[in-house]
Amino acid sequence: MTVKRNILLGAMLLASGGLAQAEMMATTVNDLNVRSGPGPQYPAVGLATRGSTAVLDGCIEGSRWCRVDVNGMRGWVYADYLQVDRGGTPVIVEQHRAEIGVPVVTYESTASVVPADPQPAPGDELLGPVGAVETITPPETVRTYIETNPADTVQLGGEVVVGAEVPADVTFQSIPDYEYRYARINDRPVLVDPGTRRIVYVYQ
Repeated sequence: MTVKRNILLGAMLLASGGLAQAEMMATTVNDLNVRSGPGPQYPAVGLATRGSTAVLDGCIEGSRWCRVDVNGMRGWVYADYLQVDRGGTPVIVEQHRAEIGVPVVTYESTASVVPADPQPAPGDELLGPVGAVETITPPETVRTYIETNPADTVQLGGEVVVGAEVPADVTFQSIPDYEYRYARINDRPVLVDPGTRRIVYVYQ
């Protein structure tokens, strides 16, 4: 009897431990790059499309970068572009990290990955939250204009994705006979709606 009781008790403890270690599931709120390290300077390992389900390992303390498994890829994405279900309501991970109990993870750079691009300082501007924008397909003449009239790149924190809001102090460049403006953010040419300051197209 004692042996059976101990076995049963052990099984109950294992079960409760399994529940405590349940995976945290998240959903991507937009198309975004999954990167090999926590920063825009690390190469992308693939693209997670909007609405993809991701297993959230955790986020770096004091940083907006989180490690996920999504669509068969393991890498890093920005916490502002992940949402989780909290009592039936979807909430953005970055805005509710404490309440939803996001685990803390760490990252150690390897010799094969050397950050090359300048990184935003702690007080620098960050790309704002992602919002809904109209999908556009710019004419080829716009790409030609951008290539022949390069703008200085602006370094901002976060992923350069469609729908992200560009800070007020970033200057846009006009394109002749075209409603959208042009900027180069983190060395990526983007088209921006000057009214909402949201990115409407990212050139690859």
